[in-house]
Amino acid sequence: MREEATAFVPGHITGFFSAHPADDPTKAGSRGAGLTLTDGVEVTVEPADGEDSTVALDGTEIDVDPVTTVLETLDATARVEADSDLPLGAGFGVSGALALGTALAANRVFECKLSVNELVTIAHGAEVQAGTGLGDVVAQAHGGVPIRLEPGSPQENELDAIPSRARVEYVSFGELSTADVLSGDTDQLTAAGREALSRVVEEPTLLSFMYASRLFARDAGLLTDRVTETIADVSAADGQASMAMLGETVFALGTGLSDAGYEPSVCATHPAGAVLK
Repeated sequence: MREEATAFVPGHITGFFSAHPADDPTKAGSRGAGLTLTDGVEVTVEPADGEDSTVALDGTEIDVDPVTTVLETLDATARVEADSDLPLGAGFGVSGALALGTALAANRVFECKLSVNELVTIAHGAEVQAGTGLGDVVAQAHGGVPIRLEPGSPQENELDAIPSRARVEYVSFGELSTADVLSGDTDQLTAAGREALSRVVEEPTLLSFMYASRLFARDAGLLTDRVTETIADVSAADGQASMAMLGETVFALGTGLSDAGYEPSVCATHPAGAVLK
C-alpha cells in the first residue's frame, strides 16, 4: 500500500448527446461529442485514518455518490481530496472527474492491479448509477475532442475524435441538475442528439461540432434566456459559441466571448486523457 497517489482529470464540456439507458449501468450511457479541457480536477487519494471514507473538494467536505461507489467497488477506505479549476454542477464533468480520478489514484494506493479500462468502467458505472452523468468519464479518459459513437463503458463504447486543438473560453451563470434532466422525458433530447451526431460524423470539424451543438441546445429545449442571449452576443461578434451540457454555461472557441465583451475563463482543449501524476 502506498501513502498517497494523485491523478489529473481534464474537464469535459458536452456539446450534444443522446441518452441510452440500460439495466446495467456500465452498458448505459450516451452518444455525443464534446471538448476535454486543460482546466480540470486534481484528485489525491490516501488511506483513511478512520473507518469511513471522506471526500473534500477545494477544502470542503462533500458527499459525492459516484466517488463513494468507486471506493466501495475497490474495497478501499480512503481520504479523497480534490482541487478543481471548474465549478461543480455547471456542465464541466466535475463529478465524472472526481469518480475517475479516485479510481485511478485508489488503484495505485491500494494496489488493486486493475487496468485502465476496468477503472474507467467502474467510474462510468458509478456516475450513471448516481444520475450525475452519462458520458463524461469515457471522454475524460480519452482526451482531445472525443466523439462517442456508442454508449457505455470502454468495453461497450466506440470512440472517434475530431483531430483539432483550440483555445476555449467559457462563462458560467449557474447550475442545472443533470439528474433532473436525465430522469425526465428524454425523447426530444435524444432525437436532437442523434441528428447532431450524424452531422458531426459526416463532417468531423470543430465548426461542425459548434453548429451541431447550438442546434441541439435549441431543439432539445435546454436553452435558458441568459445562455441564449450570450450565444447571440458571440454570434454578433462573428464568434462560435454554444451551451455546455448540462449547466447554465456558455463556451466559445478562440476569443468568441472576449470579442463579445465578456470576461471569460480561458483554457484549451486537452491533448490527452486522465493521467496519474
